[in-house]
Amino acid sequence: MNEKFNTLTSTFYPLPIENVDTDQIIPARFLKATDKEGFGDNLFYDWRYDSKGNPNNDFVLNNKLYNGSVLVAGKNFGSGSSREHAAWAVRGFGFKVVVSSFFADIFKNNALNNGVLPVVVSEGFLAKLFDNVKSNPKTTVTVDLFSQTITNNTENISEHFDINPYKKDCLLNGFDDIDYLLSKKKNIEEFEKNRK
Repeated sequence: MNEKFNTLTSTFYPLPIENVDTDQIIPARFLKATDKEGFGDNLFYDWRYDSKGNPNNDFVLNNKLYNGSVLVAGKNFGSGSSREHAAWAVRGFGFKVVVSSFFADIFKNNALNNGVLPVVVSEGFLAKLFDNVKSNPKTTVTVDLFSQTITNNTENISEHFDINPYKKDCLLNGFDDIDYLLSKKKNIEEFEKNRK
């Protein structure tokens, strides 16, 4: 079971870079593992560290001004290959929500399958978040999955976001696909029992 998701208020890491692909999210050399453990350590590795493995202090994930369980990213986040490891790395670092004005479909689905909520906002809403956090790194957002809204708490403005109803139900209940099927076990057994 995944952690249940309902409402989250958090500070966030700003990554105002467009067209971030899955090879930037998790470089190919880290794809040898077959379980999800440790992938968060290598999230954006080539941006977080120099060639000698020293932290790049200019990169946002290494900047102590920022923290939280939300990543706010530029347009077209998660493009490129279909590697599920990118979602593992995002989740492994501790992000529960990624906000962007556009996600690659495969990354979006992989994120949802791994308990990360991708929230699509308008470009204006996204730009305002980047402006606010630049002025105040303690800027927060509130994400309400039940009502499907995201709120910029500095501006007190909200937007509605779309989500597949099945995936919404899974996130609200902390289900993966297997957990969801198990939750319907009695209904399935009843159907089978009454079937002619």
